[in-house]
Amino acid sequence: MVSAQLGFTLIEVMITVAIIAILAAIAYPSYIQYVIRSNRSAAQSFILGVANQQEQYNLDARQYATTMTALGYATVPAEVAKNYNVTVAASNAVTPPTYLVTATPTGAQATNDTQCMNLTIDQTGAKGVSGSGTVASCW
Repeated sequence: MVSAQLGFTLIEVMITVAIIAILAAIAYPSYIQYVIRSNRSAAQSFILGVANQQEQYNLDARQYATTMTALGYATVPAEVAKNYNVTVAASNAVTPPTYLVTATPTGAQATNDTQCMNLTIDQTGAKGVSGSGTVASCW
């Protein structure tokens, strides 16, 4: 009588684990880049909204707001706040008055997004970055 063995051999299991490891090594960096771009996109959208609020504030008060609270933002949305510090700086003493909205990455976003780093927009609509990337590639 011949007994049949059920199950997988050690070699089969090791090959399966190796294939899964190779697939994970390929997919993980792509996933991280996707998360970085998604976080950056949320920050871009928010600071564009802040810039729009600055222009509305200027129409109403004839000067730019110097704080986020003055623009109606008691807090920064959670999806932006967990990855960026958003600040607004205004100079109403010069003619014409100016402002700069800056989103500075924090935590993992700062570590992984070295190409773009700080995202900025000013009163002329000029967008900027402080990393090694170009405005076209980061915005």
